Amino acid sequence: MAPEPEPPFLPYGRQSLDEDDIAAVVAVLRGDWLTTGPAVERFEAALCAQTGAQHAVAVNSGTAALHVAYFGAGLGPGDELVTSPLTFAATASMALHLGAKVRFADVEPDTGNLDPAAAAAAVSPATRAVVGIDYAGHPADWNALRDVANRVDARLLADAAHSLGATYQGKQVGLLADATATSFHPVKPITTAEGGALLSDDPELARRAAQFRSHGMVRDAEHFRDKDPGPWHYEIQALGLNYRLPDVLCALGVSQLTKLDAFVARRRAIAATYLTQLAPLEGLELPHPRADVESGWHIFPLRVREAARRRPFFEALRARGLGVQVHYEPVHLQPYYLDLGFRPGDCPVAEDYTARALSLPLFPSMSDADVARVIETLGEVSAELL
Repeated sequence: MAPEPEPPFLPYGRQSLDEDDIAAVVAVLRGDWLTTGPAVERFEAALCAQTGAQHAVAVNSGTAALHVAYFGAGLGPGDELVTSPLTFAATASMALHLGAKVRFADVEPDTGNLDPAAAAAAVSPATRAVVGIDYAGHPADWNALRDVANRVDARLLADAAHSLGATYQGKQVGLLADATATSFHPVKPITTAEGGALLSDDPELARRAAQFRSHGMVRDAEHFRDKDPGPWHYEIQALGLNYRLPDVLCALGVSQLTKLDAFVARRRAIAATYLTQLAPLEGLELPHPRADVESGWHIFPLRVREAARRRPFFEALRARGLGVQVHYEPVHLQPYYLDLGFRPGDCPVAEDYTARALSLPLFPSMSDADVARVIETLGEVSAELL
């Protein structure tokens, strides 16, 4: 008798594309524009309509979105940025690329988000920006972080790579900080293959971000230093980069954005099932969403109660075809940052969080059978190992 086939590998996240998305891309491929063209403006307008932000600047990655946000906010040499270490490295490294320094502050034990009390202890007269991360799609405590930033006259910035479509106290992500950076990587709430955007209500910050996106180039005569140029004229007024997002990817973004609400609703439904069905399992700590947020549930991070059990638990789930992942290794413990002088113990809550965490499969195209498989497998493995 033939053995039962192995179940397919179920990743922690993946893109959700349909024929409308494919048709939108094909239409651009058959048109006159591939790089910066009319689809960029359509995508930026759609992002503003979706979030309520007044300005959007589309760029070619979430990392680029952070970089243009920091430049737009005026971050530079001698300035400090306060943020969480429980994030992808770009949240910190883009500040270093502008010559600023990073101060890491610890996280809240329930959400994994930047702890306002820890941030308040970390700010100084040199702090130019406080950057919250909506970890796992759960918005940070933005009112409290606003108070911290205002105390030192700093900009409040949001790394919302996980949280497009989420809300905090009824307000959409994109309206909660002076500038918000999003990501459109394939596992994020919507995708443009690679891409990101800055959202802001500050016209000058958005103008500077758009300038940095395109080599520091200025084409608006109102901002020229040469007041009598020819019609061909442009000026390089800053040392920018080529962070433009091409039309072909913006067309995909416009199509994907029409599905954001449905994608987020499905993520929430899966997360609700996990929260209910996994609650009886011993040895696990589940997420605790707060009452004043509607999370986007980019990932579902649970924690084993004993850090020593995380690796065997992780490996056993992987062996059974569940593509669990760890989000993240704390940035301040990466070798580059250790070389800068950061040390284990600087952010003990974040260090404990990540030592026990793993993320379950969660994406909109998961079937109910996929969800049931995850729950059943966790039950079996937790009974064996936890």
